[in-house]
Amino acid sequence: MTTPVQTPIGQRSPEVAARRAIWLALAAAAMTFLLPIAGLVLCVIALVAGFRAVGATRREAKPSGLAVTGVVISSVSLLLSVGMAAFQLYFSSELSVYTECKIGAGTVASQEQCLDQLERAMERKMPFLRPGELQFPFAP
Repeated sequence: MTTPVQTPIGQRSPEVAARRAIWLALAAAAMTFLLPIAGLVLCVIALVAGFRAVGATRREAKPSGLAVTGVVISSVSLLLSVGMAAFQLYFSSELSVYTECKIGAGTVASQEQCLDQLERAMERKMPFLRPGELQFPFAP
């Protein structure tokens, strides 16, 4: 009868590290769409966990597909969160004016007018668009 190999306290198997990396990457992707700045922080944490998991799986000559998937998802989420955070920062004044306008709008026509004002204000900040070219398919 053989006894199982005990892993020292503080060390976990590479499979556990790879699963942690994928879960952190998925949480970072979800957080990116809810709060881009928080998603940015979680993406960095997920990337670090993913790279550490890739190293651990390769050191023990185990498949590293799950860890690499976590790194890829984290990288894509990082790009999205940086883009969304930059968008929110660049258009922050226009979005805050739209929010205030929408709060005071009591009718559908006045809400549409708020949306039209937002579209025109965003067009002024984007010189590559002609006036009237930006139209949202639905209100933000």
